[in-house]
Amino acid sequence: MEMRKDVIKAVIVVFIASFCTMVIELVAGRIMAPYVGVSLYTWTSIIGVVLAGISIGAYFGGILADRHPTPKTLGWLLFISGLAALSISPLTGAVARWHLETSLMLRILAVTAVIFFVPSGLLGMISPVVVRLSLDRLERSGNVVGKIYAFSTLGSILGTFATGFFLISWLGTRNILLLMALILIVSSPFFGGAFLRRRVLMVLFPVIFIGLWAIHGTAFTKQRDDNSYYFKETDYYTIEIKKVEKEGRKLEAVILDNLIHSFVDLKDPLHLQYGYERTYSDLVAWKAKSNPKFRALSIGGGGYTFPRYLEAKYPEAQIEVIEIDPHLTELAFRHLGLSRNTRIRSFNGDARWLVMNFPEKGVYDFIFGDAFNDLTIPYHLTTKEFSTMIRSLLKPEGLLIANVIDDFQKGLFMPSYVRTLEEVFGKGKVGLVADSPFENMGISTMIVVASPVDHPWKELEKANEGNCFVITPPEVDQKLLNRFAVVLTDDHAPVDNLTAPIFEERFGRKRK
Repeated sequence: MEMRKDVIKAVIVVFIASFCTMVIELVAGRIMAPYVGVSLYTWTSIIGVVLAGISIGAYFGGILADRHPTPKTLGWLLFISGLAALSISPLTGAVARWHLETSLMLRILAVTAVIFFVPSGLLGMISPVVVRLSLDRLERSGNVVGKIYAFSTLGSILGTFATGFFLISWLGTRNILLLMALILIVSSPFFGGAFLRRRVLMVLFPVIFIGLWAIHGTAFTKQRDDNSYYFKETDYYTIEIKKVEKEGRKLEAVILDNLIHSFVDLKDPLHLQYGYERTYSDLVAWKAKSNPKFRALSIGGGGYTFPRYLEAKYPEAQIEVIEIDPHLTELAFRHLGLSRNTRIRSFNGDARWLVMNFPEKGVYDFIFGDAFNDLTIPYHLTTKEFSTMIRSLLKPEGLLIANVIDDFQKGLFMPSYVRTLEEVFGKGKVGLVADSPFENMGISTMIVVASPVDHPWKELEKANEGNCFVITPPEVDQKLLNRFAVVLTDDHAPVDNLTAPIFEERFGRKRK
């Protein structure tokens, strides 16, 4: 019977440790997003660092278990693991801003290792100690070890589902880390026996809780200025809304994962702050002269700035928006001036899935791609396969209009995206438009325009002289003739690699 109690105790401990490990690993992606984006590099570094920590921790945990096979050892590991989990949030704020003169891959790996290796290693040490403490007779070792590792895996599974489906949207990343730390610290006296004297525990635990209460506002709460009036971590983004003033105009700034995504003028839906939005409006005005009753689809809603503009400017138009985060759509109603009686139809879900299952074909005059930014590009929205789906939704003379952020002179993503669209729309069917001259353009937002048929592109430039600059499809081919380009497909879309140099130059390391 005593053996059974030991095994029950053991499986509870490894369940808790594995649960906390997986929660921390999943939270790592969200807590790092504002600093290094959510890319293949980010998740590769996180998974690799956590696995390395668990592996090395298991190795040294085995050595520690043989030298000190006592419950006190387990108590100290749980306690110190909790303290390590507490360090993640404040450490991220300090370390993730480091400007390392190295490649993006190495920068992300280094920052991730500094923040997450030690907590992962300490948690990895727990299982070998638990196994050693649970074995008293060799003939039962297989049964005991099997149960321990089964419950350890179960903890990992439940930690994964709980975090992804519930905890992040309920608590937010920093409060999750605080909760995991408290679980580990509180567990230490229950499973570690008298690893500390009772008098010490009676003093230490209140000190820890008082200390956490005192520093919670700075270490475990997103720092916001006085103009910020909304903050929420959803299943997709960390969303913040704040009041700003631009050129004497009062605006609402919508910040997604630390990047300003939209500026909204609550009083004037016709105001467009970003240059690329004004270029969008020029393209629409150019084509809408002959068809003011057009139908438009925007992939990406954000602050609904441009859809609101279209609704106000073109009262006969049909406007639809695909926005992956339903919380953003609701915020547009509550805080960003979108009327509950709007003509804009919103669809919440992943654009790839919704476009693939769209019941109508050949119905849109305009499809706007507004899902790319500096930090993250959903690669499945850049591929030849997705572009083929987009073309099927366009009318014969319809336009795909997508904003792309890249270095016009030496960037890698823009040429690849253009080549990919040419595979779908045809050679000489893809042009570039911007609100500034291309000759000396560096890193900037460009508009890639594709259509199944030819258009008199120079008329657009003449109609908006000084505000709109066009590289026609034939000129695009000449400009990109000797540029490196990859046709992006579902099987091969190295978008993170193509955009890494831009990230490095804009957010840290300067290229020579």
